[in-house]
Amino acid sequence: MPIVLLVGCGQETIDPEKAAESDALTRPVARFEFQSASDNASGGASGAVSSGNRTGEEIYKSICATCHATGVADAPKTGDAAAWAPRIATGHDALVQSVINGKGAMAPRGGANDLTDTEARRGVAWLANQAGAQFTEPPVE
Repeated sequence: MPIVLLVGCGQETIDPEKAAESDALTRPVARFEFQSASDNASGGASGAVSSGNRTGEEIYKSICATCHATGVADAPKTGDAAAWAPRIATGHDALVQSVINGKGAMAPRGGANDLTDTEARRGVAWLANQAGAQFTEPPVE
């Protein structure tokens, strides 16, 4: 096995002013954080409802609205009866499976790993009902 020798080209003293300038030039210009609607309303995550106990509307506001409120990535918009009609026709169970498994650009569980199956059922019922479905939202126990 050959031995590779790495040799430095000399040590140069670093000027603190140039180092600070370099840091400023390579620092990120923006920072992006996701925050749920309930976090925004309460001023922090401390007021958020724990996983398993969220209503369909709470799930929508904290997970689904990011895409469905605006139609991002071809997500059917909230309340758009024409876009939702063929989806609603597949039934509540099929829509829930799409949420759990992911579909198109939507990640499994809408990207929320803490979303329970029952919460997925609540969220789907609430969202689809905004477009005319008459699904029963499972109660929060």
